[in-house]
Amino acid sequence: MGSHAPVKQTLNETERAVLRTLVYFDIFRHPLREEELLRFLSTACPDRTCVRTALGTLLDGGLLVREGGHYALRDVGEAVRERTTAEARARKRMRRARHMSRLIAAFPFVRGVMLSGSMSKGVLAEDGDIDYFVITEPGRLWLARTLLIAFKKVVLLNSRRNFCVNYLVDTAHLAIEDRNLFTATEVMTLIPMQGRSTCAAFFAANTWAATHLPNAGRPCMEHLHDTHGPLKRIAERVLGGGMGDELDEWCMLRTKDHWRRKFPEFDAARFELALRSRRYVSKHHPRNFQERVLTAFAQGLAAFEQRTGIALP
Repeated sequence: MGSHAPVKQTLNETERAVLRTLVYFDIFRHPLREEELLRFLSTACPDRTCVRTALGTLLDGGLLVREGGHYALRDVGEAVRERTTAEARARKRMRRARHMSRLIAAFPFVRGVMLSGSMSKGVLAEDGDIDYFVITEPGRLWLARTLLIAFKKVVLLNSRRNFCVNYLVDTAHLAIEDRNLFTATEVMTLIPMQGRSTCAAFFAANTWAATHLPNAGRPCMEHLHDTHGPLKRIAERVLGGGMGDELDEWCMLRTKDHWRRKFPEFDAARFELALRSRRYVSKHHPRNFQERVLTAFAQGLAAFEQRTGIALP
């Protein structure tokens, strides 16, 4: 620990931010490239020069390691090999993700589709699912979700491998309620797939994420399309009005009841965080990844300070 004492006194804000970012992604054994460090930095930087300078100082101080243009706190060689394999797997599955995104967008009341989860970070585990963040018409979120889940169960034989729809919001409630580093990272890494105007409105409603990731920027959406085929328009007309309102509420109540029976160990607070179920939002994260990651991040910061003597507030 004593060997790092001189560095401790000279670390600037950018250098500390680089270390915090690497501590966060160390949770996922995900080493970062220089341009990614800039993107996920918690401090505003005009360009990669400030990150490059910080990396040089930290490498000289022995506070991080590098291999093949990737940076990590430790074990970078093995982590780079794992990431390379996961990236190849994600590239191979991207064609399927595009196809499924178009299919999801064709469902009644769906207005926007984005890739989330690990695919949005450009990697995929061997047993990984393709996750989708879906935006719907107000008042029809649960009806849209039920139709999508019915398709998964019947047509896809309940396989989530290419069709995991686990987070939905409607166009009247685009702002994400949980606001922390985890949710900011998830928001800013979403990959828009369908619904240009809707996806653009989503990012405009979540500018708070820039307080955590000021250099992240918004994705390009010029290539996106909106899906409004004749069958979709007919279905929306049939399921509109009062009957649609009643069906949507019924779908929500039945789903909530099912989840409460399936996860009886969840108290009200944990249910709200992991399985948020309101007319305008459906969140199905029973493993409560958000809480687990933020806890691991706090532990990682404490472990880094104990190991190096450097606090990263």
